[in-house]
Amino acid sequence: MKNVLLKCLAVFVVMSFLNTQLAYWSGEFLRLPNSQFGMLSTAVLVGSLIISVIAFITVLIFRRSYNSIWKAAVLFEILYLLMLMLSGAHPFAYFIENSDHHLIDLLLYINSIVIFIFVCLFDIVYSRIISAKIKN
Repeated sequence: MKNVLLKCLAVFVVMSFLNTQLAYWSGEFLRLPNSQFGMLSTAVLVGSLIISVIAFITVLIFRRSYNSIWKAAVLFEILYLLMLMLSGAHPFAYFIENSDHHLIDLLLYINSIVIFIFVCLFDIVYSRIISAKIKN
């Protein structure tokens, strides 16, 4: 992928859908009733898509600065964590008061960090493969 805009768009969409899927799996793993967390994954998807649009506009404005996958992932991660903080999801509230709501908030933060690490590792592997092909 040579086009920076397509790379960034792909990173934003992949990170959005991975955050949504992990939010759904977190609810399933904890066996939470659907009456409490039925719309969690939908809310995460809508929030992530809004973050993707904001991040893509940022990339359009500062196109020359975002020339790699990890920079786009950092932008998305900062905006996503900011969205979680502004929505009232505090990552350490679970350690003060044990409740399902606080546990889901903590898992949203953990899931986001895991996805960010996964995308960064993908960028490292991808860049090594491309550089090996260029050398040969």
